[in-house]
Amino acid sequence: MSEQRNARTAASRPTTPSGGSAGGPSFVHPIEPDSQRLEAGAATFRMLADPTRLHILWLLTQGPADVGTLVTATGANRTAVSQHLAKLRLSNLVSTRKVARNIVYSIIDGHLTRLILEGVNHADHRVTGEPTHD
Repeated sequence: MSEQRNARTAASRPTTPSGGSAGGPSFVHPIEPDSQRLEAGAATFRMLADPTRLHILWLLTQGPADVGTLVTATGANRTAVSQHLAKLRLSNLVSTRKVARNIVYSIIDGHLTRLILEGVNHADHRVTGEPTHD
C-alpha cells in the first residue's frame, strides 16, 4: 500500500520547466535560454572574469571561509578581498552567516560550484597542454 501512495505522491508533484520537481534539484535544463536567462548567465560570467574573485570562489568550493582565511589563501590585501566578497554577495553568488564575531562566506549552490571547478579544470588543460576530453 505504501508503494502505491509513494508512486502517486511522486506522480502528483509539479515539475518545473527545467525538468526537476518543484521540491527538488534539477541538474539539466533542456530548454533553450531566453534573454533573461542569457543575461543572468552573462552576469555570472562577468563576476568570474576577475582572477582574484575566481580564486575566492574556487576557495569557497572547498568549504565556507571567513575574510581572514581568504586573505591568507589568496595573498590579496584585506580591503581587496572584502570588496570582491561584497560584489559576489550583491550578485547573489555567495551567502553569509555570522559565527561569533566573524562573517563566514559560502558559495550559493552546486551549479556555481560545478561551473567554477569545470572552469578551473578547463584552464588547467589550457595551461598544461593536456588534451581535451568530454
